[in-house]
Amino acid sequence: MRGWSLRTWLLVVSIAFAAVVVGGIALVSYVIVSGGMSFVANDRTTTRSEVAKGLIEREYYQASIEARREGLTGKAAQERALELMSAELDLRPAQAILNRSDVALFGPDLKPMWSPVGQTGLGDAASREIALERRRAIRSVVREPRTWAGLFGPAQLAVVAVHTPVDLPGLGTGVLDVAYRPTTEEAVIDSVRLPMLTLAIMSTLLMVLLIQASMQWILRLVDTLRRAADSIDAGQLDARMPDMGTNEVGDLARSINRLLERLQRRSAAQVRFVADASHELATPVAGIRGYVNILRAWGAEDPVVSQEAIDAIDRESGRMARLTSDLLSLLHTEQGLVLKQEIFDVNVIVRQRLAAIASKWLHKDLEFEGPEEEEESLLARSDPDRFEDVVSTLIDNAAKYTPNGGSVRVSTKAQRDMVIVQVSDTGVGIPTEDLPHVFDRFYRSDVSRSGGEGGFGLGLSIAKSIVEGVGGDITVESALGQGTTFSLVWPRGRV
Repeated sequence: MRGWSLRTWLLVVSIAFAAVVVGGIALVSYVIVSGGMSFVANDRTTTRSEVAKGLIEREYYQASIEARREGLTGKAAQERALELMSAELDLRPAQAILNRSDVALFGPDLKPMWSPVGQTGLGDAASREIALERRRAIRSVVREPRTWAGLFGPAQLAVVAVHTPVDLPGLGTGVLDVAYRPTTEEAVIDSVRLPMLTLAIMSTLLMVLLIQASMQWILRLVDTLRRAADSIDAGQLDARMPDMGTNEVGDLARSINRLLERLQRRSAAQVRFVADASHELATPVAGIRGYVNILRAWGAEDPVVSQEAIDAIDRESGRMARLTSDLLSLLHTEQGLVLKQEIFDVNVIVRQRLAAIASKWLHKDLEFEGPEEEEESLLARSDPDRFEDVVSTLIDNAAKYTPNGGSVRVSTKAQRDMVIVQVSDTGVGIPTEDLPHVFDRFYRSDVSRSGGEGGFGLGLSIAKSIVEGVGGDITVESALGQGTTFSLVWPRGRV
């Protein structure tokens, strides 16, 4: 059974991603707002505690003076001062500051002394004892907060009571409890809940739409890739990706197009290779079969005809053996070279190959020039056998296409970390239009064909494969009737 499609997966992933991102932002925003309002509420509680303490200490002090004026002393003066303070204390001048606050005063024995609304205590009694003992303000929680309540319903911040020691002249030190009800701050949190929720939903939808729009663009590319792959599977290598512009997707499309072009060229080369190989093999096979028929018809009766047929069969079978050997060499170079790493003298190998090839072409009376014995050694670390194969091909080709009495010259030199070998001849040359194809398989120019020279057009192709396999380069310069120069660049290695 087929699973979810890529579009469905992308939709689910985009929704989940958007929900996580937007939900995270919403939660962080709520925490920031809630924390800010909680900080404001705590600050207001502290402010109200300080204001209430100042008012009570001032009023009790004035009430104590009035009690002494009445001639009272001791406990009677204290009771009269508290009575006068309760009657005279008016928190209305500080109403703007003490708004939404609960206030209660406790004596040195921590028994309730006074409250404007009859409060008997706020917060924790133990905290009140600690405040009196340490002579500093102590906080305690009157109502616990519900941290995430504001996301789904009315917000509820913590209600904190501040227990502050107060100086009561003639009586000692009491404790003043002040608790602030953060209704304003909770209203602020409630007011931002709906806009925050609306914004979160809209942001989620917008993010999902943007992600889906981007994914649709990428999925169109995937569809195009699929169609291109189907075309390749059907053998239609001329299919191309559309130009996607100057971006990463466009770069991918152009890379795929270049790949298709290389595949198309390789496919065409393979077809041409099979056709050319079949053609080259067909000629000697046809010759062998023809001479076999001649042997059957007349060879037994005529020794001359028999010997001629045997010689022709031997010649054509040798031609087939050379072609097979060349094809195997080409196959091995394409499958990857196994290179040795040996130090050898480039000049020595060049001189040896010149001597061997000169003996092969003695009948053409050619002049061969190369590095002299006295020249300094030119050492390289690489595969000497592969180097020898390439040099032999170049020198032999030069001798093959040079008329009688001509010359073949080989020069060598070191250039940085490369060895440069140039093979020049005074031969027939190569037409300009044929130069780009001299390294193609089975390619032979009309000039070489008309000259009647043997070969299959594989030697230079094999040489180029070897040179590229070792990281070198090989180029050709020629003009019709003016000779040819091949330049071999071979890595020198560490010597």
